[in-house]
Amino acid sequence: MQRVADLVGRALGGRYHLVAPLGAGASAVVYLAEDEALGRRVAVKVLHSVLASDAAFLRRFRAEARAVARLRHPHIVTVFDWGEADDHVYLVLEHMAGGSLRSLLDAGHRLSPEQAAAVGLATARGLEHAHRRGLVHRDIKPANLLFDEEGRLAIADFGVARAMADATWTEPAGAMMGTVRYSSPEQAAGAAAEGPSDVYSLALVLVEAVTGEVPFSADTTVATLMARQGKRFEAGAALGPLGPVLEAATAPEPAERPDSTALVRLLEALQDMPPPAPLPLAPPPPMPGDAGGRPGPGLENPWPVRGSAGAPARSDEPTRLGWRGDPTVAIPVPPPGEGAGPDVAPGRSRGRRRMLGALAVVAAIAVVAAGVWVLLFRVRLFTPSEPVPALRGLSLPQAEARLTAVKLHYLVGPARYDDAVPSGEVAAQAPASGGIKQGGTVTLYPSRGAAPRAVPDLTGLDEETAVQRLTAAGFSPQVTHSYNETVPAGTVVSWSPSQGPQPKGSQVTLVVSSGPAPRTIPDFSGQTYDQAASQLQSLGLVPVRADVYSSTVAQGQVVSTDPPAGASAPKGANVTVSISKGPQMVKVPDVTNETVSQATSDLEAAGLNVDNVYGPPNHRVFLTDPGAGSTVAAGTAVTLYTKP
Repeated sequence: MQRVADLVGRALGGRYHLVAPLGAGASAVVYLAEDEALGRRVAVKVLHSVLASDAAFLRRFRAEARAVARLRHPHIVTVFDWGEADDHVYLVLEHMAGGSLRSLLDAGHRLSPEQAAAVGLATARGLEHAHRRGLVHRDIKPANLLFDEEGRLAIADFGVARAMADATWTEPAGAMMGTVRYSSPEQAAGAAAEGPSDVYSLALVLVEAVTGEVPFSADTTVATLMARQGKRFEAGAALGPLGPVLEAATAPEPAERPDSTALVRLLEALQDMPPPAPLPLAPPPPMPGDAGGRPGPGLENPWPVRGSAGAPARSDEPTRLGWRGDPTVAIPVPPPGEGAGPDVAPGRSRGRRRMLGALAVVAAIAVVAAGVWVLLFRVRLFTPSEPVPALRGLSLPQAEARLTAVKLHYLVGPARYDDAVPSGEVAAQAPASGGIKQGGTVTLYPSRGAAPRAVPDLTGLDEETAVQRLTAAGFSPQVTHSYNETVPAGTVVSWSPSQGPQPKGSQVTLVVSSGPAPRTIPDFSGQTYDQAASQLQSLGLVPVRADVYSSTVAQGQVVSTDPPAGASAPKGANVTVSISKGPQMVKVPDVTNETVSQATSDLEAAGLNVDNVYGPPNHRVFLTDPGAGSTVAAGTAVTLYTKP
């Protein structure tokens, strides 16, 4: 990267003689130069050599330079020429000798609301011109708002921000932070920047110019980006009538903001503000050959006497903010040389006489202008004043009728959210109270209804608490239950919608856990205990073994379960699995000489059954089959034989 002073004395393109560096930024070094072909003072922006070798950047830069060069507006810095010479890529720009808003603020100056309104109106008009032609600045900040020596403001660096986005070069540490401080929420979120982004950035600039603080600004880039997501700026008393306009321009959602055209109209509606006081702008730097700061040969007078219809107003004249027919807003600056003594070197009496003559002409013009201004002021002074009616809660036709009755005009500003005022009715007005001259304008801000609100975080809450929290936030909870393997019963599983602002009163579906789903007991017929236990464990159930005799199920196989097959059991419940030990073996007791009833009782007590009785049933038993003392399976049928 070239040093700032490396190119001083060079003539780029054989035409632009670089005289002195004016400043350096993240993308370029700016030089004061003399256009030797036309004999005029210009500014030459020479891109850093690293960018000049970046093919992607140069491709975008050439396209943007052509587009920006077609812009012709008093509040956009004019691009006269651009070129590439000796490995240097440069832009030739209109020279703004009054410095930047950034330098003004860094010097400790703060703008009054009237001065900020003038700066905002000038910038908004420049943005409106560019936006209508499809060009978005993307980097509105105090350093890019420049003044000429007569107080005219112009926007610099159109097209550079977009070209920088395609550069592979990494900016120096901290270079990006200045831009992030004024980025819109959608830029911070990585979305494409459109016209509303420029409006948002301009509003932050104006707030800083008056208060010295950038809203939502934090110590780190990430914290700054996060601070303005979904947040609304609340204007303090220091911003005066400018406050409602800036609140509208800093709406979190781009669709809620006025576009640059609407912003111009809103600022023009502030015409009842007092004229802005002069700005303490920097004097133009001298050129080689200048004497005492006077222009050198071939250069135009940096402080021309204004009087023609096409020239801007004198720098010491009050500037009216609401002139809709005049596209140029000139912010008053102190007269040149104010405070300097009449130190004139010997031998220059002729120049002094000429200067005194010119001053006499200027003084005469000033007297006439002052008389006209006093006349206008007196006319306005004696125009009747009317108290501003309270219009909040009225429909727009009702508000219009109320204003018309007291001979006031109205302008409809951007709609804003208001929890207490129904959609379409007046939510706010500017001015809100006090007196206003007949024929003045009141800005009405319609309500968009209740503001969308964030759905609260319901993670880990029980059903009752979650319902209470949603209701308190202005939502209508709809509860459903579902089984869940991991979330305890009665606890919130999810809710929808869960992200992004939602309209007040909208339904939020709340899913509450019913705990794990019940398990159905499988049929384990013909399986071993290990097989059954493995399946039960995979279902989240606890197997418990029980060994039982069975004359119908083979030894080692499942006889039954408890709960039985096909039944349901909660996760984690015990399931008893009965495993066959085979049939139970018993000895046939000796029941000889017993009655049939006594023998039957003894056999059943041993686990056997009486099948048939042969012989008289009232005689005594003399034989059994199987015989006494034999081992048989429990439940075996025994035949009794009685004596004849």
